[in-house]
Amino acid sequence: MKAAAHCSIVVGVDVGGTFTDLFVLDEIAGTARVVKVPSTRGEEARGFMDGIERIGNAGKDGAGDSGAGAIATIVHGTTVGTNALLERKVARTGIITTEGFRDVLEMRRRDRPRTWGLRGGFEPVVPRNLRLEVSERVLADGTLHTPVDLTQVKAAAGDLLERGCEAVCVFFINAYANPLNEARAVEAVRAIWPNSNVTAATEVLPEIREFERCSTATLNASLQPVVGSYLTRLESDLKAHGFRGELLVVQSNGGIMSRQTACDMPVRTALSGPAAGVIACAAIGRAAGYPNLVTGDMGGTSFDVSLVANGEASLSAQTSIDFGMVVRAPMIQIETIGAGGGSIASVDAGGLLQVGPESAGSVPGPACYGRGNTRPTVTDANVLLGRIAADRPLGGGLLARMDVGKAREAIDVHVAAPLGLDAYAAAEAILTVANAKMAGAIRLVSIERGHDPREFAYMPFGGGGALHVCAMMREVGTTTGIVPRFPGVTSAIGCVIADMRHDAVQTLNRALADLDVEDLRARVASMAEACTQRLDSAGVAFEAVRETVELDMLYVGQSHTVRVEVQRDALERAEIGAAFEAAYRATFGRALDGIAVRIMNLRYARIGVRPKFDLAVLAPKATAMPQSLGTQAVFHAGRWWDAARFARLDLPVDATVDGPAILEQADTTIWLEPGFSGRVDTLGNLLITRQAD
Repeated sequence: MKAAAHCSIVVGVDVGGTFTDLFVLDEIAGTARVVKVPSTRGEEARGFMDGIERIGNAGKDGAGDSGAGAIATIVHGTTVGTNALLERKVARTGIITTEGFRDVLEMRRRDRPRTWGLRGGFEPVVPRNLRLEVSERVLADGTLHTPVDLTQVKAAAGDLLERGCEAVCVFFINAYANPLNEARAVEAVRAIWPNSNVTAATEVLPEIREFERCSTATLNASLQPVVGSYLTRLESDLKAHGFRGELLVVQSNGGIMSRQTACDMPVRTALSGPAAGVIACAAIGRAAGYPNLVTGDMGGTSFDVSLVANGEASLSAQTSIDFGMVVRAPMIQIETIGAGGGSIASVDAGGLLQVGPESAGSVPGPACYGRGNTRPTVTDANVLLGRIAADRPLGGGLLARMDVGKAREAIDVHVAAPLGLDAYAAAEAILTVANAKMAGAIRLVSIERGHDPREFAYMPFGGGGALHVCAMMREVGTTTGIVPRFPGVTSAIGCVIADMRHDAVQTLNRALADLDVEDLRARVASMAEACTQRLDSAGVAFEAVRETVELDMLYVGQSHTVRVEVQRDALERAEIGAAFEAAYRATFGRALDGIAVRIMNLRYARIGVRPKFDLAVLAPKATAMPQSLGTQAVFHAGRWWDAARFARLDLPVDATVDGPAILEQADTTIWLEPGFSGRVDTLGNLLITRQAD
C-alpha cells in the first residue's frame, strides 16, 4: 500500500442508512475489530469521521502514529450516489445532444411505470428545457455525415449555465461508432464550463443503444457534483486528522477504484455498499466450504438479495436504480425491496397488511426508539415478540434500551385494531408479511433464474438479517444457513477483501465471418492500456493482475446477446465461433446451425488482486462453552417459548446451540427458532440446520 511503512491498518467503511460500519484490520498484528456508529443522513461524512475518530481513540497508546495517521488504506462503500438518485437530490444538469434526439431520455424503451393500465407518470432527471440540440450527425457505420457546429455547442453550454446548471452531459447519436464530433464538442464545452462536471457519453459508455448510453451518462453527470464534493470533503477531513494513506471506493461491480476515478465516474458507485457485502459473503462461503450461496442484506431500510455460484458473484450488464433510471455498467446482480428493520407496517384501504417500502430510518427510527415515530416497524415487532431484548444496548451507542410500551402502542393502533387482532398476533403478522416479501426476492434470484435454492446455503447479513434466517430457510427450502462472524459489518469486511477492478466496453457490430482479427487485438490492447493506467493511478500494491476478455454475441436476427469469454491469446475467428456455440448451448440447450453470427460488443476487465487477509483472524478465541445469559420469553408460532440467551462472540469453535435461542452481539441478534440448531465453525460462522425430527 502506498503509505508510511509503519502503517499496517486497513479500514473498510460502509455507510448505510442507519449505521456506519467499520472493519479494522491490522495486517501485521493479524488482528481485527469492528466499529459501529450511527449514520447522519444528509451528512454522511460526519458518521464516517465519527467512526475513524473512534478507531483513533481506541488505538492511542502514546507511541507512534495514532488516529487516522495510523491507517494505511481506507476502502469506502458509499450509498451517497444511490440515495441521491432515489431521492432525486442530484445536481441541476443539462444535456447537449444531436438535433432531433432531445427526448431519448424521456422516451426510454416505451415502457411504463405500471405495466398493466394507463396510469403512471415519469419525470426524467433532466427536464426538457435543459435538453438542447445542436447540428451534427454520424451514421451508424461511423461515417461522419455532418461535422458538429461548435458555435451552437458553445451557445448551448452558455445557455445551460445561465439556467443554473452545475453539470452537463454531451450525448451525440451514433457517437459509439465514431466519437469525433462528440469529442470536439466536449472539448469546446470544457473550455467554457466553470468546473470539471462535464460528461462525454462515449467516455462513460461507448456502446450501442442510445437510451442506455444517454441514461447512464446523464446520471453520471448529475452525480458528479454530489459524489465529487462528498469524496473531496471526506478526503480533506481525513487529511486534517492526519491520514496519509489511500482512500479507495467500492464500485457496483464489486471491485474498487481510486477516489479520483469515483469522482469522474460516480455512476459506478451505485449499490456499492451491498456489492461489497456480496464480495465478503462469497469469500466467507468459499472459506467455509459453501461456494453456492444466496445472500440477504437486511439493513434499516431495505433487503438486498444476490446469488453466488461456484464462489463467484453474478454480474449483470445493467440495472435500474428506479423506473426509467437505467445504469448500464457491469455490476453485481442485486435485487432490492423495501423490507428493512425500519420498514413501516400499515393496513391499506382494502384491509390488507403492508410492510414497507416506507422506512423510519435511524431518525426518528422505530417507535421503540422513543424518538417521535408512532408507526410500527419490523423492529418494533421483533422487540414486542421478545426476539430483541429491550434492555440490550443498540449497536454503535444509538440508544441504551428500547421502549417495549411504545412498540406495543404503535402496533395496537395501526395494525392490531384495524385487523381485530391482539398485539402479539399483529406483530407476528407483520413479520410474516415481511418474511414473505424477502422470500419472494430470494426466489427471484434463484428459482426464476434456473437455480434450485435447496442446492444453495443462505447467508444473511446486515443488522437485521440474522433475526429472520430460520424463517427464510423455511420459506425457500434452503438446508443450511450461515451467519457470518460479524453480520452487521459484512459490507465493511467486503471493502477490505475487494480487488481493484476496471471495466471497459466498445461496440464492434461486426459479422463474425467478416471480423478483422488484427483490429480486434488492437482494440483489446488499447482497452488494456487504459485500464492499466487507471489501476496504476490508485497507488496500490497488487499481488497479481488478471484480465478478462468477453464478447457480446448473437445470431443474426436476434436482439439479445450472449456473453462469451475468450482468451486474449486465442482471438481467432474459429476459436471465437466455437466459444459462442458452447456458451449459447449452455444457456439455451441448443445451437442454431446455419445462421450467421454477429459480434456486438467487446468487453475488457483488468483486476488488480489485493493482498488477502486470513479469515481465521475472525475465529473465536474462547475454548469453553459460556454460561447462558438466562432465558427470555419469545412469542413464536402463536405461543410463548423460553429461549436461552448467549453472547454469540463468546461461543467457542464447535459449540452447538439448539433453538429456541437468542444469540446476541453488538452488530446483530440471531433468533434460532424451535427445531433449528446452530454450530460454530472454525472461522466463527454459525452454521444453522434443521434439527432431526
